[in-house]
Amino acid sequence: MLPGAPSLGLVFDELAEGVFRRRYESLDLNIGVVIGEDGVLVIDTRSTEREAAELRDELAGLTQKPVRWVVNTHWHWDHAYGNAVFEDAEIWGHELCQIALETHGEEMKAAAKEWLPESSHVEIDRVRIVPPTKTFAERVTVAIGRDVELSYHGFGHTDNDIVVNVPHGDVSFFGDLLEEGAVPSFGDSFPLDWPATVEALAPLVERIAIPGHGDPGGPDWVGEQATEFHAVADLGRRIAAGELDLDDAVALTPYPAYPAEDARRPLKRAAAHARGELTAAV
Repeated sequence: MLPGAPSLGLVFDELAEGVFRRRYESLDLNIGVVIGEDGVLVIDTRSTEREAAELRDELAGLTQKPVRWVVNTHWHWDHAYGNAVFEDAEIWGHELCQIALETHGEEMKAAAKEWLPESSHVEIDRVRIVPPTKTFAERVTVAIGRDVELSYHGFGHTDNDIVVNVPHGDVSFFGDLLEEGAVPSFGDSFPLDWPATVEALAPLVERIAIPGHGDPGGPDWVGEQATEFHAVADLGRRIAAGELDLDDAVALTPYPAYPAEDARRPLKRAAAHARGELTAAV
């Protein structure tokens, strides 16, 4: 429970007036909800259409207003595979998010199966990929009776991560640009760019920063995340330059509380980036 955020007696934490978070046990995933004048904006749609339908049904206990807007913080399956359930809404995302889902959405189903139990594999196979229908390049305001600001700050966890800022509530949703309780996922990341991206978005954090997974934080925590990303990038450069081998670099990781293999993956990705081996998803 967030400090000062009363429970509604159901599943949503109220972060500010009309701004909510739903934290799911599956993948420790955070979903955002902003209630507007005559509709609801949902931030990310979960991993499958069944999970998205569960979210939709839970929303009925929060408000009778319909979901009229959806925002995908980025293109990954655990944040966008429920889009079809909200197909009647405007679905917003970065222009590269739209292209990535169109180009790689089907092949990403295999990656999803590596994370989810076998009982969910049929649900993943049935997912109908629905990319964003409304896109932007740098910044856009979605008017829902209150302003919700979407902004893009550069490469990070993917090439198309965005921030959803609700200024009057001092709440910002960061998707997987930030993660708490685990080593951030570097699988499709750009580790040398990620620190500057987080530093660019840090000024948006007035009070509460909601990561894609885990507990929320504040401005100081976002600064700590940027410092950790800088450390990964620097170690990757040193590995690529031959100054360190991977095992020595793991001993210097900014994630000492986690298993060595969890730290090894970010360092391998950072070294590959330093060697010029990475390309964007599209």
